[in-house]
Amino acid sequence: MRFLLRHTTTYRYANPVMFGRHRLMVRPRDSHEMRLHEATLAITPTPSQTVWQYDVFGNSIALVDFAEPASALVIESTLDVERFPFVATEYMVAEHARNLPLAYSADEIRDLAGLQERHVPDPEHAIDLWAKGFLTVADETPGLPETLPVLNAMAAAIRGTFTYVPRDAYGTQSPLETLQSGSGTCRDFAYLMMEGARSLGLAARFVSGYIYDPGRDEAADAPAVEGGGATHAWAQIYLPGAGWMHLDPTNALVSDGALIPVAIVRDPAQASPVSGSWEGKAEDGLGLEVEVSVTRKD
Repeated sequence: MRFLLRHTTTYRYANPVMFGRHRLMVRPRDSHEMRLHEATLAITPTPSQTVWQYDVFGNSIALVDFAEPASALVIESTLDVERFPFVATEYMVAEHARNLPLAYSADEIRDLAGLQERHVPDPEHAIDLWAKGFLTVADETPGLPETLPVLNAMAAAIRGTFTYVPRDAYGTQSPLETLQSGSGTCRDFAYLMMEGARSLGLAARFVSGYIYDPGRDEAADAPAVEGGGATHAWAQIYLPGAGWMHLDPTNALVSDGALIPVAIVRDPAQASPVSGSWEGKAEDGLGLEVEVSVTRKD
């Protein structure tokens, strides 16, 4: 599937303000699962300098500097991408990883250690207990719990029992808060899924990007999904033999072609699409507007 994406971020101010350096994560990586045909970045006011670099994870980062004050900052990213279909044979889980607990190889442990360890305090082991509950739910056959059914059950439980509540501000709430409140954004659900998988000994990463919502596409005739019309987030889980698998607990999707990844990181705080600073009076800030559209080109 080929998509046209437009992501516009607008900051407005009562009086002209000076802008500090801004860090943008809006350009995806070209890969075997997605081809980047074209990417444009339009910024008003015109930056004095834009520098592209890779972060520690290999994501494309734009560092943008400004020389003149302005009463608005508009950042518009336009992408033309082609998402290739999921092929089941590409995700064949290795025999030794088909049941839990699984053991990574010595080489894998060296590379995955920071992605496998828990990232948030869980003094009462609430997330541990929640995650381990899926070992029984997904175990329909004698023997050890099967890895994929456990992960699918976890994602389905988040989709089926938690309430999706959009939040305009960037940021992610604690997985414990998400678990206790039973509600959150796609970023919150992804983080809970990651910590749940990590509590089972699995390596997990956070993915920021977009999702194609046919319910918002006039050319499509299909039901809507959660998370459309905004940036989207989900988890990746590493399984030997299958590699990194996309798991979207907000919609209970697994490696679905509607998911369009842009940034992949260890922790959600590392994947803000737009971040930066400005100098002026606190009362000058009038707010933030974010508009995202994803439409099919084919």
